[in-house]
Amino acid sequence: MVPLSVLDLAPVVEGADAARALRCSLDLAQHAERWGYRRFWLAEHHGMPGVASAATSVVIAHVAGGTSSIRVGAGGIMLPNHAPLVIAEQFGTLASLYPGRIDLGIGRAPGTDPLTAQALRRTLTGDVDDFPRDVVELMEYFQPPRPGRVLAVPGAGLDVPVWILGSSLYGASLAAALGLPFAFASHFAPAQLQRALAVYRGEFRPSSRLQQPYAMVGVTVIAAETDDRAAFLATSLEQAVVNLRTARPGKLPAPKAALGWGPMQRAILDDFLGCSAIGSPATVKRRLGEIAARTEADELILASQIFDHDARLRSYELAAQPG
Repeated sequence: MVPLSVLDLAPVVEGADAARALRCSLDLAQHAERWGYRRFWLAEHHGMPGVASAATSVVIAHVAGGTSSIRVGAGGIMLPNHAPLVIAEQFGTLASLYPGRIDLGIGRAPGTDPLTAQALRRTLTGDVDDFPRDVVELMEYFQPPRPGRVLAVPGAGLDVPVWILGSSLYGASLAAALGLPFAFASHFAPAQLQRALAVYRGEFRPSSRLQQPYAMVGVTVIAAETDDRAAFLATSLEQAVVNLRTARPGKLPAPKAALGWGPMQRAILDDFLGCSAIGSPATVKRRLGEIAARTEADELILASQIFDHDARLRSYELAAQPG
C-alpha cells in the first residue's frame, strides 16, 4: 500500500463546540502518529458551523506542539484570502518551531461563501486569477535573503515544502508548470481526478523543489467492523453533504438509519463519494488498493468525517492496518 496521510476538518459535531473539535483533532493526530500516518493536514474553511480549522496556521501549531514526528500542515491554505508575505511569515514561524515537519498546501478557492469571502477582504488587491503570481511570490519569500527584496522573518532561507491543491485541471497544470507536488481533492470532487493526474504528469517540469511528479489523492474513508456499521456511520457525512450542497451548512449530524434519499440527494452523494472507501476493514483495504492502482498515486490522504470521536479513531486505525 502507498503511504497514508490524514486530512482533518476539525469537525464540530451537533451538541458540541469548536473547543471540543480542536481537542479531538489533536487526539486524532497523536493516534495517527502512532499508527504510522505520514502527515496530518488541516483545511481552511470560513463561516462553516461544522469546521473549526478556519485559523489554520494556529491549529497547525496546536497539533504540531502535541506531536513529535508526524508531518503537520495545511491542506490547504486558500491563498487568495491572504497576502503571500503573511503566509510566508506564518509558515516560516511554524517551520522554525517544528523544523522538518511543516507542509504548506495552497489552493485558490475561497473556502467559503461570497459574503464571507468579501469579509476576508479577498477583492481589495486582486482576484483569484492572480493565484499563480501569488504562489510564485510566496515561494520567493522562502528563498535566502537578497538585497532589495522584502524579507520574510521568519521564512527567508527556510525549507518549507509547498504543494498545489486542486479539484480541477487548473491546479494540475499549475503544479506541473512550477514543478511542485500536487494533491487532488477527490475526497469531495472526484469527477476530474484521472484527467487532472494525466495533465499533471504529462506537463510536469522538474524544479529545484521536485525532480519527479508526486501526486497525492484524497479519499473519503469510513471504516468499521462491518460494512453495515460503516454505512450507518457514513450517514452523518451524507446529511452534512446534502445540507451543504443545498445551502444549509451546519454542524456534523449524528448518524441516522434509513434516511431514504430522493433522486436529487442521491445524485449529490454519488458525485461527492465517487472516490471513497466505506465498509469493513477488508472492504476498505480492497477499495484503497483499487484507487491506488487506478490513479498510481504516490500517497493517499484520508478524510474521515464521523460523528463519534472514538469511531473516527477506530476508522483511521483500521485503515492503517496492513491488509
